[in-house]
Amino acid sequence: MPVRTPDPEPGDNGDERDSLSTPFSGAPTGGPGPNTNPAWLSEVELAEARRRLPMLYVEALPVRTDGMGAVTQVGILLRATPLGEMTRTLVSGRVRYGETVRDALFRHVENDLGPMAFPLLPPQPAPFTVAEYFPIPGVSAFHDDRQHAVSLAFVVPVTGTCEPRQDALEVTWLSPEEAASEALSAEMEGGRGTLIRLGLASVGALR
Repeated sequence: MPVRTPDPEPGDNGDERDSLSTPFSGAPTGGPGPNTNPAWLSEVELAEARRRLPMLYVEALPVRTDGMGAVTQVGILLRATPLGEMTRTLVSGRVRYGETVRDALFRHVENDLGPMAFPLLPPQPAPFTVAEYFPIPGVSAFHDDRQHAVSLAFVVPVTGTCEPRQDALEVTWLSPEEAASEALSAEMEGGRGTLIRLGLASVGALR
């Protein structure tokens, strides 16, 4: 069953939230504040855009590495649906108008994992894959019943303390083998188990 949770109002820092795994169902009820993001879309505007255009997202697979750079742990977010169901997901969110992919990636990692996560991002991060989400199941390995979305997916090493924010309940650190398991894939929405395996394979963490 698809999850529907509202985006919070953007605060003074214009922090717009729309994850591929926590779908948007509402818009700010008041007028925008003096410092809010001018590219914020109302519910009507976002619905219209989704009917006409692919939406651009970034997704991040947080990992911890050893001294040689090998992946030792993979961070998976746990969220609760409005129906009380638990679901596993990745760090994700839309790219704002005028925002670089790197800035969007950093913003969403900080939003989901907290300001002390300290992600290691190169000046020009390169995605390990481009995931295409379609509202019609079976077109690709990825599905989003709201929209056609194009997601740039990255493996992101984090070195600090991760304290989930927004609507995430916790971040669970798993071994690469556990993260790539069929059991975890069954808990992931939209085909993201495939995305995890692709990300781990891209850094040589699957045997």
